Amino acid sequence: MPAVKLTKNELKRQKDALKRFRRYLPTLVLKKQQLQMVIRQLEARAAEETRKRRELTDGAAPWLELFAEPFPFQDWLRVRNVRTEAANIAGVEIPVFKSMDFAATGHDLFATPPWVDDALALFAALARLDVEIGLLRKQVELLAAELRVTSQRVNLFEKVKIPEASETIRRINIFIGDQQTAAVVTGKTAKRNLLRREEAS
Repeated sequence: MPAVKLTKNELKRQKDALKRFRRYLPTLVLKKQQLQMVIRQLEARAAEETRKRRELTDGAAPWLELFAEPFPFQDWLRVRNVRTEAANIAGVEIPVFKSMDFAATGHDLFATPPWVDDALALFAALARLDVEIGLLRKQVELLAAELRVTSQRVNLFEKVKIPEASETIRRINIFIGDQQTAAVVTGKTAKRNLLRREEAS
């Protein structure tokens, strides 16, 4: 603990600081709890979207061998744009998935096997899920970084700043109390000496 002045001004400064720390701490604790709750929700959503993706690929497994046929799928399914929105969670701006558009495919329905349309729909659904899962992971990453900072601040206030200020206030109060006691004793001693001198004269 750094050396502090044992004065009434320092006592007031420390009391003000302690009051400020105690006022901010509940807000930080609330922010920490909110971040933890939202992170859990986002992780659950990411796990659910990952499960959906696995179900789609597992459901398509029986006819995936058809992809060995030479068709230029990469030209038939192109992402035109991905729309996201910014959301604010406990002071952290995160990207939120809104929609995903694909360019119109120009393949000939009569020249391609019937399963191609199902395959394109599957690829579109998988691409959409991949983008959503990626954004959910990004949200968790951003919120987890803020949670680390907030947890550090909570610990700083709880374990360092508040105990330090309380200890400094206690030390200053003891010092000032000792000074006041010494002043009273000195005053009584001076009064007693003065009375003795008056009696002696």
